[in-house]
Amino acid sequence: MNQSTEQRHPIEGLYRSLDVGDTGTAVSVIIKTRGETCDIDCLYCYEKRKEAPGGARVGAGQIRRLAKLFKGRPLAVELHGGEPLTAGRGHIAEILRELTDLPQTVRVTLQTNGVLLDADWLDMFDELCPDLRIGVSLDGDAQGNAWRVGYDGRPVYPRVAAALNLLAERGRGVGVIAAVTPTVLGRAEQVLDHLANFGSVNAISFVPCFDSTIRRSTALPGRRRTASRLLQEAAVTGGSGPAWAIHPDEYAQFVLSATAHWISAGHFSRIKLEPAVSVIRRLRGLGTGFCHFSDLKCDHVFTLYPDGRLGSCDELPWPQAQLTQLESVAGQHEVIQVQRDSLLLSQGKALMDKCVTCDYHDTCGGGCVATRWRQDPVDDHDAYCEYRMRMIDGVAALLAQPAHPVGAWCQNLRWRPRTPNSMLDVNAFLTRWDSPDVVRGEVRLHTSEHGNINTVGLAGVHAADDLDPAHPMWRAAIESRVWPLVDTVTRGWGLITYDSCQGHQYDGLDLPPTGLRVGLLARDREEYARTAAALCRVAASASRGLPDGIEVNVGRSELTCESTGSTTPVLDLSLDPSHGRGWQTYFAHLDDATAVLATALTAEHPKSGTTCACPLPTPVEEAWGAIR
Repeated sequence: MNQSTEQRHPIEGLYRSLDVGDTGTAVSVIIKTRGETCDIDCLYCYEKRKEAPGGARVGAGQIRRLAKLFKGRPLAVELHGGEPLTAGRGHIAEILRELTDLPQTVRVTLQTNGVLLDADWLDMFDELCPDLRIGVSLDGDAQGNAWRVGYDGRPVYPRVAAALNLLAERGRGVGVIAAVTPTVLGRAEQVLDHLANFGSVNAISFVPCFDSTIRRSTALPGRRRTASRLLQEAAVTGGSGPAWAIHPDEYAQFVLSATAHWISAGHFSRIKLEPAVSVIRRLRGLGTGFCHFSDLKCDHVFTLYPDGRLGSCDELPWPQAQLTQLESVAGQHEVIQVQRDSLLLSQGKALMDKCVTCDYHDTCGGGCVATRWRQDPVDDHDAYCEYRMRMIDGVAALLAQPAHPVGAWCQNLRWRPRTPNSMLDVNAFLTRWDSPDVVRGEVRLHTSEHGNINTVGLAGVHAADDLDPAHPMWRAAIESRVWPLVDTVTRGWGLITYDSCQGHQYDGLDLPPTGLRVGLLARDREEYARTAAALCRVAASASRGLPDGIEVNVGRSELTCESTGSTTPVLDLSLDPSHGRGWQTYFAHLDDATAVLATALTAEHPKSGTTCACPLPTPVEEAWGAIR
């Protein structure tokens, strides 16, 4: 029996299947206008690695057929390649007319290497499709573009740079897709500045070359080997993958360096940077159109070739990604059926099974299925997930303490959102904490084995007035086991706590156990940065003496103000069961662990600066050391 993919892989919220009834959700269609035919010969080109016959062109009739297939559903179309402009102005004009005449077309994008772009092309775009979005492939500066060459082996960078300047003269904004290869590693700031200096560039997407599994050069249709293919053969020699490939951890470092500079240099005011913007939106609980961070993945992305092959995302391995022939399907219901029957899509979803229980589920979105396919199945699947988590942690730090970007490299502080996590009026609470002369109101303190200030009368529900050290009920409100920690960070460190819990087993209740924690609310970003660094040092020190089965964690999160809806960065210090260990061991040794953590807290202080216990990556340390 052939089960549906949905039955095999329950990953709701991460991967949305195509639904005929969901007429409001667009599908993205990548039109391979000339197949893999291109006027240049980039060494890392994934399209040419498919070794499919080229030369033909997608026609206007196929566009009409495509629109009929997805009748009633919005279409986002991207003219792609190879190089779409090699189809010629007349042919591209026909396609643009067809697309602009279709009421269901919501977006048309042209992705080009820019070599052929000139005034005549731009005149045509202005006339036929003034809203056409143009994307240009350029890997930063001349050094970064070492892998982008013509068939003669010579760089194409000067011609692409000229096209970007022409676009600026014409008042056109463009997005740049820049591949991250070893030629740009350690130079994120320079590369970003270089691209930002083009007046036409209003968006930059840094994409990784995770090509370590490639072991041979691209096959040639004839015997004659071009200069570019000789360069590619030289780059592929060796057993560790091609010379242009990078590791996921290197990509995470590059993205974080670029994002920190994007913020500090003010580029964010003009340029949208990916994947930074999508990470920020997910951290804020917002959606994004970037499929790597949304649930509109491979079932909502299609690729059409000139010979009528219709498949899923073009970055998936072909021919396995082919679903059908455009001429042979009558409607979306048939497309959905072949998607459900696709072994490749089913296996792709299986790669995301572990995402369901991951702490980064809501921010990561599962990543890119095609990119995960390209990872080494033994060594690099975990590396892919680790880079995603590392990137999210770092961007969260940059948002919380933009003036101290060094926090992005701390590996002890992780993004650990608490839900729900809110307070009636955050500003009023901050003001009251630092105003000891203000009259404190009465509180309804209820103490039980399941927690203090439990005014509702239910275990685990702590709806109560927020207290501060000047309140007469302050000491009585703090549970005894967590008191040494609360007292140290409030009286010794001079910080504000917005929450604390000594940990509870909830025996006999239908509630999961909770661990010991203290929540810290900084008065400003400077105090936040110093506190974050101090907590990292505390965690590093305490970890060496904790009992087996218990670990210390420091989480970055956000506190929501119920009155205004605004959010404030907060820090949460907690003791948790170690990976694979249970709650019984945890509670048996919790008192000892708390004593170790209290000692580590006493030995540290936020006034010691913003240097944490984590070493900087070498390129970052060298670059930032020169700045300091």
